[in-house]
Amino acid sequence: MATADLLVDLQDDLATDDASNTLGKLKLSPLDDKTWPAENDNDEDLKSDKECSPEIVEPPPNLKWDDPFYDIARRQIVEVAGDDNFGRKVIVFSACRMPPSHQLDHTKLLQYLKVTLDKYVESDYSVVYFHYGLTGQNKPSFGWLLDAYREFDRKYKKNIKALYIVHPTKFIKAILVLFKPIISMKFGRKILYMNHLGELEQFLKCDRMVIPPCVKKYDDTISASQKCVPPVQIKQLPHQQFGISLRALRKCDPANKAIPQVLEETVDYIKQHGLNKEGIFRRSANVCYVREVLDKYNNGVPVDYAAYGDVHLAAVMLKTFLRELPEPLLTYELYDQVVSFGGVPKNKQAETMAQMIQTLPTENYTVLQYLLIFLHMVAANSEQNKMTPSNLALVFGPTLMWAKDAAISLSAINPINYFAQSLLVNYNTIFCQM
Repeated sequence: MATADLLVDLQDDLATDDASNTLGKLKLSPLDDKTWPAENDNDEDLKSDKECSPEIVEPPPNLKWDDPFYDIARRQIVEVAGDDNFGRKVIVFSACRMPPSHQLDHTKLLQYLKVTLDKYVESDYSVVYFHYGLTGQNKPSFGWLLDAYREFDRKYKKNIKALYIVHPTKFIKAILVLFKPIISMKFGRKILYMNHLGELEQFLKCDRMVIPPCVKKYDDTISASQKCVPPVQIKQLPHQQFGISLRALRKCDPANKAIPQVLEETVDYIKQHGLNKEGIFRRSANVCYVREVLDKYNNGVPVDYAAYGDVHLAAVMLKTFLRELPEPLLTYELYDQVVSFGGVPKNKQAETMAQMIQTLPTENYTVLQYLLIFLHMVAANSEQNKMTPSNLALVFGPTLMWAKDAAISLSAINPINYFAQSLLVNYNTIFCQM
């Protein structure tokens, strides 16, 4: 079980003498006058931070030099890591990739964060903050943090479902205590501390995130010192539906059905009850229900979505099924072609997509066609459900394609979403050519 300390319990968490010393460095003046606590070489939290120099990474291959946020984007401080285990988009912020403060325009960083979140705030989403690597050299001013919190108004806070702070220190907890006067109790409950990556694994797939090497190294160190128990490898169940290849599912199905059970049942339920539901596929479902339904499918227990009374549950299970496939539906083989698809002339795009799809394995082709037919129906009701092809592409792009050995960078996610949107818009033309 993960240790997920909530902000509302910070006072208990900071009850030690060391924490009291940290808090003692903060003046009890109005919030606007606050400054960062002075660094102390005897503070183990700060000493661990100093061991990590700002990580330098190569600019994403799809990032254009004339991008208005080029200097921010090239550092990959902010990335998109697909969906978490509950169907919510995940935004990752890595402190260790922030250069010394004099080399970074923090105002532009804040703008970049808003531009990134603007694509997802209408849907439920989560944020992962890797705290390791924040030092006296690269930390922003306290005033900037305060401005940032105020800048992110209700539009951004309403649909954020979790803020995971990985490798928290007493220092960062003390800073959060300072913000408590302006942080609502409701938002405070969304802040969870992950002491090591094993705890974070309960909520999302760490192997689909580009975790900075120094963060991994630090995690290995603290996991060894804390004697963390490695996650138990779960054996495949006899009726396993999630995390199994489409070919294996068809082979195990008594009727040799081309459309997997989860996909068929969720699509049927949404057709009956969710085509006009505003925000379908953009909302998460009750976490306990998601786990319960997943367990039912994997143990061969029938699922009655009507008993749960929430069509969003079926939508989340559909996305979860696609996301849990060992390989994306569009396959790793097509990744480079999908990411570079925007360079194809408009009058050649339908033909190019048809040629690409023809290379898919039979099972993938059949499931993709089935899914696109259904999403076409959803888009046809966009006046009621607000799910236009572009909105559906934002949701399903990262679910249909992800890189084999890396998270989806912001420079790659737009081309992937564009390809998904093109599939939806040109569906009839593409499949008529095949």
